[in-house]
Order: sequence, then structure tokens, then C-alpha cells
Amino acid sequence: MMIEQFLDYLRYERGFSALTVQNYGKDLRAFESYVENLDSHLSLESADSDVIRDWMESMMDRGNTATSICRRLSALRSFYRFAVSRGLVKSDPARVVKNPKVGRPLPQFLREEELDVLLDGEGMWGDSFKDVRARTVLAVFYETGIRLAELTGLDDVDVDLAGLQLRVTGKRNKQRLVPFGPGLEKTIRHYINVRDKSVARATAALFVTTKGARMNADQVRYEVKKNISRVSTLHKRTPHVLRHTFATAMINHGAGIESVQKLLGHQSLETTKVYTHTTFEQLKRVYNKALDRA
Repeated sequence: MMIEQFLDYLRYERGFSALTVQNYGKDLRAFESYVENLDSHLSLESADSDVIRDWMESMMDRGNTATSICRRLSALRSFYRFAVSRGLVKSDPARVVKNPKVGRPLPQFLREEELDVLLDGEGMWGDSFKDVRARTVLAVFYETGIRLAELTGLDDVDVDLAGLQLRVTGKRNKQRLVPFGPGLEKTIRHYINVRDKSVARATAALFVTTKGARMNADQVRYEVKKNISRVSTLHKRTPHVLRHTFATAMINHGAGIESVQKLLGHQSLETTKVYTHTTFEQLKRVYNKALDRA
């Protein structure tokens, strides 16, 4: 209803073209859909700036450019300014949200000690289905480096616990095998045992909701951000940060860049080389710290 009021305002009071109004409507409905999928208790009226930032991060994870995200954020700002002026909402959550920077920043990643606390810290996890599932999701992201869409697409048959490998379907439906260690094997096995005792599955998916449906990308993204926030103050707290963390840890511990390329499913080696830049930035920080102490 609020969106339609805003679009009528653009049509009849501002005189915007039909195409422009259509594009505004498309962007705003995409945000509304995101909000509703994120939490059934959220709405356009109750969404805050953090929800908007989550939406932006979800678009980045899907490969949207900073330019296209800026355009959609501009539509959202116009919508909330209108809604405040008409008394439809009390405050404007988009006002304090900054545009994403145009350009390619170095990947953000968690430090290894932060991962240790997150996955194995005392008192971090309980025995409930949700806790076991969340910890397993985080562990799979970190210990395999797979993408968000690859994780949500996993079925039980894609997990070879005896052979210690996942069969994942990546971009352009290309499949690859990703190895993992005995520690993750125990984690996944425990999750499956708890899941099968707690949930009546309505799908072959590995990761499911409490109602037995396949977890979608927004639900996984929400869980990851919530739990990374427990150990890190990184601005970005997305599944992709765990993918970056995996790649950076591999290279820091001596893995060849071509091996990391294959594990990540990158088509081009140039895409993987960004992680060597990341480790160089680490070296510079260590060097500068040493000089400061001197």
C-alpha cells in the first residue's frame, strides 16, 4: 500500500515517466520481499538501517555492481523521505546508510583466533537444533570455501562422509568436488543426527528450517551475520567473508594459488590472486606495528 502511494506520487505529482515509475516499483518491491523473507515480523514500517545494509550486502553477494546498488538505495531513500513527509513512518532508516564504494576493495576476512572462538569457544553453542545447524553452516563455509548458493543447494546425497568430500554445483551449473577434514565430518554427522531427531524434512536438502523446508539464501545470510557479530566488528559479516577467510587461511598456510583456485571454483586465476594481495596487506600491518613499537 505504501509503495503504491509513493508510485502514484511520482506519476501524478512529480510527473515521472512510466518507465521510471516502473523501475522504482521494481526496486522497492524487491526490498519489501527481502524484508518479509528475512523475518515475518518485519515490514517496511519497522525495517531499520541494519536491514537496509543487509539488503545491500545480499545484492553484493549476488554479484550486483556498486552502481546498481546505489541506484536502488536512491529509490529507497526517496521512498522513505516521502513516507516520513506523509506520516506513514516515524523515521527514515535509509538516511544514515552510505552508498557502497565504487571499485574493488580487498576482501575482508576473520582472523584465525576469531574463528576458533566462534566455532569452539566455551559457552558459544548449545545443543538445540538451531544452534547445531548454525555452527555447522559456519563450519562448512569456513572449512570448504563454498559459495552461499552452493551451500543452500546441497542435498544429503552431495555429502560423502566416508570419502570426506562435497559435490557442489557452482556458477553456470558446473560441478566440482571439494574435500574436507575429519573435524568437519564429525560436525556434519552430528548435525544430521540432531536434524533427523528434531525436524520432519519435506526436502532432500542438507540444511533445513525448523519446518523442514530448504533454507534459503536470506535465512543463511541472516544466521551468518548474527553469529559473526558475536566475535568480530567487521563491517561485512556475510557468507562471502567466510569464503575469503578460507582462501586467505589456505594461502597463509602454504597452499598454492592454483590449488586455491580449484577449491574456490574460480574460472580465472586473476580472481584468486586478490588473496595474495590480502596476505601482503597483513605483512605490511605486522611490519608497521613492529616499527611503531621500536
